[in-house]
Amino acid sequence: MLSTLGYASVIAALLGAVITTLTGLIGGFKNRPALIDASRRATYFTFVAMTAAIVTMEAALLTHDFSVEYVSRVGSRETPSYYTAISLWSSLDGSILFWGWILSGYAALVAFVRRRETDGLTPFVLGTLGFVGIFFFGLLVGPANPFGLIIPTPENGPGPNPLLQNHPLMGLHPPLLYLGFVGLSVPFAFAIGALLSGNLEAAWLREARRWMIAAWAFLSLGVIGGAWWSYEVLGWGGYWAWDPVENASFLPWLTATAFLHSVMVQERRGMLKTWNLTLIIGTFILTLFGTFLTRSGILDSVHAFTEGVIGPLFLGFIALITLGSFLLIAWRSDRLHAPGTLDGAVSRESAFILNNLIFVALTFTVLLGTVFPLMVEWTRNERISVGPPYFDMVFTPLALLLLFLMGVGPALPWRRTTAEKLKRSFWLPTAVGVAVVAVILLLGVRRVYPLVTFGFAGFVLATIVEEFRKGVSARRRISGRPAALAFLDLLTRNGRRYGGYVVHTGIVVIAVGLAISGAWKYERQVTLRQGEQLEIGEYRLQFDEIFTREEAQRFVVGGTFQAWKGDRYLGVQQPRLNYYPTSQQPIATPAVETSLSKDFYLTLMAFDSENGEHATVRVIVNPAVAWLWIGGLIVGIGALIAIWPHGRPAYLPELAADLAGSAPMADSPATAGSEAERGEEAVTVGGEEHGS
Repeated sequence: MLSTLGYASVIAALLGAVITTLTGLIGGFKNRPALIDASRRATYFTFVAMTAAIVTMEAALLTHDFSVEYVSRVGSRETPSYYTAISLWSSLDGSILFWGWILSGYAALVAFVRRRETDGLTPFVLGTLGFVGIFFFGLLVGPANPFGLIIPTPENGPGPNPLLQNHPLMGLHPPLLYLGFVGLSVPFAFAIGALLSGNLEAAWLREARRWMIAAWAFLSLGVIGGAWWSYEVLGWGGYWAWDPVENASFLPWLTATAFLHSVMVQERRGMLKTWNLTLIIGTFILTLFGTFLTRSGILDSVHAFTEGVIGPLFLGFIALITLGSFLLIAWRSDRLHAPGTLDGAVSRESAFILNNLIFVALTFTVLLGTVFPLMVEWTRNERISVGPPYFDMVFTPLALLLLFLMGVGPALPWRRTTAEKLKRSFWLPTAVGVAVVAVILLLGVRRVYPLVTFGFAGFVLATIVEEFRKGVSARRRISGRPAALAFLDLLTRNGRRYGGYVVHTGIVVIAVGLAISGAWKYERQVTLRQGEQLEIGEYRLQFDEIFTREEAQRFVVGGTFQAWKGDRYLGVQQPRLNYYPTSQQPIATPAVETSLSKDFYLTLMAFDSENGEHATVRVIVNPAVAWLWIGGLIVGIGALIAIWPHGRPAYLPELAADLAGSAPMADSPATAGSEAERGEEAVTVGGEEHGS
């Protein structure tokens, strides 16, 4: 029953996507309101159908209906209900079902938000999203059908992958990544819609940028959540290993971040039109490529995917999207000429262009390191690995240069500047950066990368604080409000710009956390007898006993340890080894005592299986790791501020009069100095800020 209902829902969603695509594209080209309206309604219908499919699958999972093929592969009567529910995305078919549901939800939201728009863009956007939906819903109807019927019905199943039921974070990390991955299809749809309609003015770009920020925020939180999950679950004491699965989510993040910077140049100066289209399209292609890497089986064996259908279908769709998109760009090339030019080598435009070049270089670096071993295995049937040394050697210097540019860009004016204005803008941030390096040197730090990171971090934070100070000063001068209210005005009235500064602050916090934890982590692996103590730095550890516990879906062996930090008792720590019936190797669950300064991290490596008199434990002291998660939270808050709807200041007329009398207009060729100096950060017109 559930198998039939779920499969019928997926077929209905595929039919809805086909109708959306045809009515959207035909209605857009023919300008027929009835077809455009039908496209919107078909989008809603598709979302309802996919929601029915998701609900049906969850019902099958939670009721242990093993007649449904997917449930028979990932379900188990012993698995707790929480992990049973989230096993929806634990395997190929279910993850594609989840992908398709989120896609249908985004499409329905776009249709609803733009239901009254008459710019001719909506039908093409919906038609493009429908076309993407046809591919994924087609997979669900055909080779990736999760609703196949199993006869005879098995009594039980193996349960989900042990790694996916070893920590509750698996209920948060994948959905965040999917919301980011799938969300990137919306700006892609706007880009294709603009090309198809020929409406390549700034309006489509503003909407694409909003959707991109939202998807970027989800993707950022997903990447940070994945690092947290890896740190808390795998027991290796790290949070990033340049694994191909990690890289698959990082690649579109890099190009999406590049777009969010370069789009400001197009909005302000009319430059980089073709480049921004290329970044949007490339970002979407990288999401498809990442999904292909993680869901086609290629990472287990290159030759395995050549024997299946999913891999070639994904590659064919990627090729179709790539070829079709760039043919559209070539078709509309006559409308993509940029009216603006680069007026000066030292300007905000040049900083953004350099920023984009570095992001592209970083993307190429990660892509090459990810794909090269797969290509060698595919062509020569040899396994090689490209590990952290390669990525760290190439990636770190470029990332540090990006960190420096985060402080340079906001302080530079558009168009051109003078030596005097450069001196006025940068003397304070430079002094702060130098002072930070001097203090760190006095503390005995001599490692190059941490020193550079701390210096650039001080430089960037000083720039951000100065921009906020100037903004608050301008608000107070015009509105007469107290400093705290003026600060809130900056965030609520010009959130895109100042939300971006909050995001930059979060990135700086993450960079400092990475530098400290990478440079000063230390660890020991020892075997302790019962009652024996170990001292490592300021920590002291005592081994008490080995315990065992039978749980519903696994057998647990753990160690009980007592820990002290100096004279302060930290309590009982219990690292565990979890044994699952479907896994030959145990899955470690470390014990982590977290503080703002250091993490005390224990992993049980081995134990005395006869009488539990001794245990081998890896003890790691990880400094500043908590600041990675704090920085990720700050990034999410900044992104939320940037996309939050902004109102119109009540004192806008007075502010406009003040600007007219005291500063050049924003687009005047004679404009010089940062926007904060001219007070432009206080201007919001029709919900869009000027001077961002």
